[in-house]
Amino acid sequence: MRLFAAVLPPAEAVEELARAVDRLRRLPGADGLRWTGHDGWHFTLAFMGEVEDGLLPELTERLERAARRTEPFALRIHGGGHFGGRALWAGAAGETGELRLLAERSGAAARRAGVPMEEHRRYQAHLTLARSRGGRMDAPGGRADVAGRADVPGRADVPGRADVDLALYAGALDAFDGTPWEVAELVLVRSRLPVSGVPGEQPRYEAVLRCPLGRSRPGEPG
Repeated sequence: MRLFAAVLPPAEAVEELARAVDRLRRLPGADGLRWTGHDGWHFTLAFMGEVEDGLLPELTERLERAARRTEPFALRIHGGGHFGGRALWAGAAGETGELRLLAERSGAAARRAGVPMEEHRRYQAHLTLARSRGGRMDAPGGRADVAGRADVPGRADVPGRADVDLALYAGALDAFDGTPWEVAELVLVRSRLPVSGVPGEQPRYEAVLRCPLGRSRPGEPG
């Protein structure tokens, strides 16, 4: 099954951001983007792709351990940015160092469980809001933002991609500063890609494991 580890914002944070995104969707050129569904908004920690069923027991154990070693922390959705002309995203503020640490631990847990992972790159916390029409849908945030990585190569060579200036949309998010919440769990999410071919169909996401943060056991290994 296709999996990734993530932090999911609470309903109140999603509602705040949804109101801001509704204003973005009234900007010129917004119909040239594919906007992500609210129910799929998340901060990716580690994208794993297809994971063999036989690896799930150890992956589960290691993710639970990574979560226990990380104390709950404060986070809020803040500002925005874009990956070239590929993807528009909302950023994060608050205890982002803890978010980065949780991402590193999630990736390490997957690798130690035997999940093939891409090479480690600098983590960029972001929540994908929209993608160019030529972007791919094969990762939770598209290939432009796999596992929160900020330096994935561009896709300037994609034919037929809508020419939308994402800087306009990112700038409109500069002043956005959501209400803080306490991140209390790491979530392992299964993604199901669209198969019907219906225009605008979104990937479907299912939480398959919820790992509470904190509660580390004395002497527990990393």
